[in-house]
Formats: sequence, C-alpha cells, structure tokens
Amino acid sequence: MSSYISGATLEKSHDTVRADQPLTLSLSFKVDGAIREAFSQINWEKAYNKHDNIFRMTITVDIKSGRTVVVPLKFVRKAALFWTRNPKISHRIWISIVKDDTPFYPLSEEEAKSLLFDVNKVIELSTNELASGMHRLSADIRVNWGKHEYTEPFEVSARSNEVELRAVA
Repeated sequence: MSSYISGATLEKSHDTVRADQPLTLSLSFKVDGAIREAFSQINWEKAYNKHDNIFRMTITVDIKSGRTVVVPLKFVRKAALFWTRNPKISHRIWISIVKDDTPFYPLSEEEAKSLLFDVNKVIELSTNELASGMHRLSADIRVNWGKHEYTEPFEVSARSNEVELRAVA
C-alpha cells in the first residue's frame, strides 16, 4: 500500500471578477493510504520511546492559470508526541497537531488523523495577478515528509480539477 492524495477539489467564489474585487478559492484534499494507516497511537508510542517526537509534513500548492503559476503557497503541518496525564485519554503517549500555527489536542486517533491529513484551505486571490479574459485555474499539490520510526521519506502529488473564471478589467 502506498500513500496518495485523494479528493483534490478547487472551488471558486465567483464566475466573473473585476479588477478591484478579490477572488476566494477553496482547496480541499486528503492525504490517504499507508501514511494515514501508519499514523496510529501504537506507532506514536514506539516512536516516542526512540526519541522520534515530531512529524513534519510540508505542503506546496501552485495555483495555475494554464501553465503560469498565479499563487505559490507553502505551509507546514506538525504533530508533536508528548507524555500525557489527561484523564480523558487512556494512553500515556499522545499527540498535538499544529495546523495554521494553532495547536490542537485531539481526543481520538481519528480526530488526530483528520486534523493532520485533511486539508481545507481558503485562498484569497488578487485579481491584479490575472489578465483580462478567460482563465482555467487548477492547483498542483505536493506533500512530503521525512523518515520516522513508522514511515520512510516520501512525496505525493496530485492536481485538482479546473475551474473557469472570467476576469474583467
């Protein structure tokens, strides 16, 4: 079983935008497969015992109009393993997820996987970056992570659907 990106979807807020009007794009996708299955509490505990306490995933997104990159994005998601005494959690080693510079403390393994591997990003696009006329926007997505106790270094990539947009000067 290998890791892959599923459900890469790009949506737009308007069909037509003017030069003074911002455009909001919504990008959503999931990282699925082997990495999602390997990211379990049993493996967290094994990794913690070998001082492998941080999982870092780099996500690079290029919003393109044809072949031209309109908006390059790069963001990071992190998972930190720690010793917990929380009475709501029945394990001694647990995880916190840092998403958009905000720490989250999930109460279940599924919630942790969802916070780390499910991406829903809102992208504000200035129409100054688009020339007048029709544009077909899409997103090229790359996600990578390094070697850990439960995974090898890997990179997955995918392309979203295309959305048509008309820019008016």
